[in-house]
Amino acid sequence: MARLMIIGAGGVGTVVAHKAAQHNDTFSEILLASRTKTKCDAIAAAVKEKSGFQIGAAGVDAEDVPALTALLKDFGPDIVINVALPYQDLAIMDACLAAGVHYLDTANYEPKDVAKFEYKWQWAYKQKFQEAGLTAILGCGFDPGVTGVFTAYAAKHYFDEINYLDIIDCNAGDHGKAFATNFNPEINIREVTQKGKYWENGKWVYTEPHEVHQPISYPDIGPKESYLIYHEELESLVRNFPSIKRARFWMTFGQEYLTHLRVIQNIGMARIDPVIYNGVEIVPIQFLKAVLPDPGELGENYTGETSIGCRIRGLKEGEEHSYYIWNNCSHEAAYKETGVQGVSYTTGVPAVVGALMFATGKWKKPGVFNVEEFDPDPFLEQLAADGLPWHEEHDGDLEL
Repeated sequence: MARLMIIGAGGVGTVVAHKAAQHNDTFSEILLASRTKTKCDAIAAAVKEKSGFQIGAAGVDAEDVPALTALLKDFGPDIVINVALPYQDLAIMDACLAAGVHYLDTANYEPKDVAKFEYKWQWAYKQKFQEAGLTAILGCGFDPGVTGVFTAYAAKHYFDEINYLDIIDCNAGDHGKAFATNFNPEINIREVTQKGKYWENGKWVYTEPHEVHQPISYPDIGPKESYLIYHEELESLVRNFPSIKRARFWMTFGQEYLTHLRVIQNIGMARIDPVIYNGVEIVPIQFLKAVLPDPGELGENYTGETSIGCRIRGLKEGEEHSYYIWNNCSHEAAYKETGVQGVSYTTGVPAVVGALMFATGKWKKPGVFNVEEFDPDPFLEQLAADGLPWHEEHDGDLEL
């Protein structure tokens, strides 16, 4: 049995709380913590009503390392699932080191004052976690997360070397809003407005935002215009699978979404630097977050599904083969189970599965690791059992 602490009470934190409570044979006690304790209380009440499991709630500022360390020492979790904001990652890792607690997150660290996605800051903690005898599991959502496990599974079972990797992410759902983001607007907009970047022949190639795009056909959905953007798992995957000649990430956007995004950028609302308004310092994108729909409350009327997977080409015994592995997730089914939409569900479920892998000793070793550095088989078996079944196609048309 293990004690679990969850940091973050948004849509993903809601999913993590619900799914972790379903595993009371592994997690004996669960504490949900956030800056706003009332959010934790509401989630805890919903979990108890749904499953009968009573989880605890606490208020804490995740950037206040001494306060978070004190809470960790008081509760004594075996592992923390961090689903707070990415720029809080290092503070939470520092607190885990100080309290002697293992760590897992779903998104890599980025500085608050610049939209820069790199693992270097967290990889620098490797020796500290090794010396402390602690495990840190990075990027255990869906993308990053399951996409890395999919790649590791392909490398283990079907390829001697992977040469070409395309990660494709489609949200074919409809929430009925004029404009809304499916996770924290501040992070979402920072992510999708940066320059595109992909790996080819040993170096990074840069593109303008949304410059490269093409239709891609998604299972049970059909063709959707897909845009090349940079996504953090590319950095770890090309390092851990050095035979990769080209690695790209594609995501679908509707034209209405892109139009709203252009307007937001053109009028300065995507700025992450502070401005003075009526004598008060505000950050435009944080103000925008306050007036946009809450991603955690989109689920009720959300229809359609997501489709995320990896399309891979490589060599097996000298012959080239292709492989496609993916999951489709229904927004309606996700809402029925956890009260939130499918994007939060596909991020939260893998985080719980990763914590289960740690708690059962399957993913446990001192240091800092990306998910593809662990055995993919037990993770994918548990992922399917926990509501995200995956599918395979061999030697089909990859389109890319």
